Amino acid sequence: MTETATPQPTVDLPAAFQPEAVEGRLYRRWVEAGYFQADASSDKPPFTIVLPPPNVTGDLHMGHALNHTVMDALTRRRRMQGYEVLWLPGMDHAGIATQNVVERALAEKEGLSRHDLGRDEFVSRVWEWKDEYGGRILGQMRRLGDGVDWSRERFTMDEGLSKAVQTVFKKLYDDGLIYRAERIINWCPRCRTALSDIEVEHSEDEGELVSICYGDGDSSIVVATTRAETMLGDTAVAVHPDDERYKHLVGKEIQLPLTGRTIPVVADEHVDLEFGTGAVKVTPAHDPNDFEIGQRHNLPNITMMNELAVITVKGPFEGLDRFEARPAVVAALREQGRIVAEKRPYLHAVGHCSRCDTVVEPRLSMQWWVKVEPLARAAGDAVRDGRTKIHPPELAKRYFDWVDNMHDWTISRQLWWGHRIPVYYGPDGEIVCVGPDEQPPAGEGWTQDPDVLDTWFSSGLWPISTLGWPENTADLKKFYPTSVLSTGYDILFFWVARMMMFGLYAMDGVQPFDHVYLHGLIRDQFGKKMSKSRGNVIDPIVWLERYGADALRFTLARGANPGNDMALAEEWASGSRSFVTKLWNASRFALMNGATTALPVPPRAELTDADRWILDRADALVSEVDGLFESFQFAKLCDALYHFTWDEFCDWYLELAKVQIAEGRGDATRAVLGHVLDVVLRLLHPVTPFVTEELWKALTGGESLVITDWPTATGSAVDTGAAQRIEDVQKLITEIRRFRDGQGLKPGQKVSARLSGVDSAGLSAHSGAVATLARLTEPDESFSASASLEVSLAGSHVMVELDLSGAVDVEAERKRLAKNLAAAQKELAQCEGKLGNPKFTEKAPADVVDKIKVRRDAALADIDRINARIGALPSA
Repeated sequence: MTETATPQPTVDLPAAFQPEAVEGRLYRRWVEAGYFQADASSDKPPFTIVLPPPNVTGDLHMGHALNHTVMDALTRRRRMQGYEVLWLPGMDHAGIATQNVVERALAEKEGLSRHDLGRDEFVSRVWEWKDEYGGRILGQMRRLGDGVDWSRERFTMDEGLSKAVQTVFKKLYDDGLIYRAERIINWCPRCRTALSDIEVEHSEDEGELVSICYGDGDSSIVVATTRAETMLGDTAVAVHPDDERYKHLVGKEIQLPLTGRTIPVVADEHVDLEFGTGAVKVTPAHDPNDFEIGQRHNLPNITMMNELAVITVKGPFEGLDRFEARPAVVAALREQGRIVAEKRPYLHAVGHCSRCDTVVEPRLSMQWWVKVEPLARAAGDAVRDGRTKIHPPELAKRYFDWVDNMHDWTISRQLWWGHRIPVYYGPDGEIVCVGPDEQPPAGEGWTQDPDVLDTWFSSGLWPISTLGWPENTADLKKFYPTSVLSTGYDILFFWVARMMMFGLYAMDGVQPFDHVYLHGLIRDQFGKKMSKSRGNVIDPIVWLERYGADALRFTLARGANPGNDMALAEEWASGSRSFVTKLWNASRFALMNGATTALPVPPRAELTDADRWILDRADALVSEVDGLFESFQFAKLCDALYHFTWDEFCDWYLELAKVQIAEGRGDATRAVLGHVLDVVLRLLHPVTPFVTEELWKALTGGESLVITDWPTATGSAVDTGAAQRIEDVQKLITEIRRFRDGQGLKPGQKVSARLSGVDSAGLSAHSGAVATLARLTEPDESFSASASLEVSLAGSHVMVELDLSGAVDVEAERKRLAKNLAAAQKELAQCEGKLGNPKFTEKAPADVVDKIKVRRDAALADIDRINARIGALPSA
């Protein structure tokens, strides 16, 4: 092939990649150019992701950074593949969390409570806070590189979304799926609101288990409790119907200590006769199981503490906080001789408010509920019949465990910030639910329900409300159902199930998303859950500033195995920065050597083995990355990209290309080099958008990677012969380099060498590359081999003879080898000392002993190798 002169481009890229100089500039340009704006009138196939809305109070944490990286990678790839992509951003009003923040600020700055301000003024203050301080996370999303459609940003309390909430409430109410009832709920005395089961976090807390004797003599019975103060609200003692110990007491009244009341003994199959004394105290107004027993036996419900968890029962304990009343009640019982046993500390599961960590109090309360059974059944069916697929598939069982056993959902919250329940009560007991286009009843005596809806109620509508439902908007028609929901598996129950229920219900059985991708949690390098109390929380913005957005994103994506938690260490981020640096330096080197996409890649027959090999490997990489994207295997796809880029492209093809250019194959090599670099940058772009954009524009002069095409394989047949010859070349060069290193040669030092068997190995065309990359020179007439090695290749052997005379500083090498020998002998002595000690070999675990034996054998081999090398050195 005839070489034609190709002018060398002027490379304007800085010597080093500087993220801080690139990221902000590129992101602003992407947004201003409208690359991320979706067009509902487009005839392209849609691809939609609605961003899990972060709390308006929130900051970007590592879990957000991981999930946003995943979503950005998915949407960037689909956009390059020709889809009409909508990645819709927004925020959640976060009822309890936001109200807590504003209430705390009011108390600290003005000494006021929300009740001092009144409802309307307080809500106005929350809106002011939201406008001034809310949404800090949105700016952090920009720094991460999120390619969201900012023109469609939504907030759960926007007018349109509020209309969707009121519409679905009305529809559920009219269909008999929303009702009001008095039941046991989880109550937070700090937030002063009901909580759903999923808003309660359980932990093993230290407490005290006390056994109390109720009644006297033959009519006595012993019960145990960790909440002694609740005995003030007991209305029965329950035993199992088959328990012979208590049959004489069933139906009788016994004395309840401290209260002056008598309570019945009832028989109920809920009681475990094998556990404890086989008798349980029944406090129907303060325990869900006791409430059910009370319902079955028509027991009275005595509420013995108020919404602040303060005792309200008349007597000596009235006015005490529950935790003050507990020891006081125990002391009073002890004084009466009623304490049979005390166990402390006693570890038991205690529920805490997920927002403020206050111990939750079960409490009988009138609340609004969603009847979930038909909704949950539909949500289960949509996954079972494949309308929605869960990734990884093994997590579908967790989903079914939840939706198949879901309890009715408490949706009313005793807050002021949120969607007000659209129900009005009349002066004569009337109840009217009002839709968004209906006028509320007017007149004297009509009042609206004071409660607001659970935040998860509005969040459950997110995939449809953000697209304009209940109106049949162009966005809803184009972009629903959404394509992928990406979220942590920890909110599979919180959010995913609720969106499935509401989406299917409101959209006549059409699922809210086709795929649910569940990633794991991010833990510290030791696998511990990150928490402020442990001091192991990693701020992603700190890492972003230290290593750059691309390195942070690549670190997170490379650790994202579906459904598995990630133990994150800072050296990962440092390693990712090294990868970004390697890509920058290699690309800059390629550009300086004329890599271009302006020249067509010649036909395969006109290319070298190295060219055909790297083109085939690039084709294989495209196919592999495509498959891994489709199965949400981000860790594997990043690993494939990493090793191809670093090991095959940078470490081998760039070096071989440089030789080819020097040998006069410039245009073909530059074309192949440009083509493969183009493929690499396109494939890497979804995960590392900034560095790839800067490099790709320098390579191609194109407008932007964001809107260019996703690479496809060339379709050429794989040249297995070229692949084998390149593998042999790599092995030959590697073995020579390893031998040189063992002989003490410096990496860049050239030595005279004679190679035999190259032709029979089919590598004659690669002699120049082997000589250049192994730093070998042609032997002259005075050549005298002083060292040799034989390298076994696929079909033959190559003998390499080297003349090392004068190439090695014998005295310096002798000193180096002596130092290495001393270290190996010390290692051997330590290992033999341990293995010769019976106390160690008899008591240490077998795997530990085996490791010491491996270290001993390695030390012996090192000693033999070093002694052989010392023996081969010329005498002084």
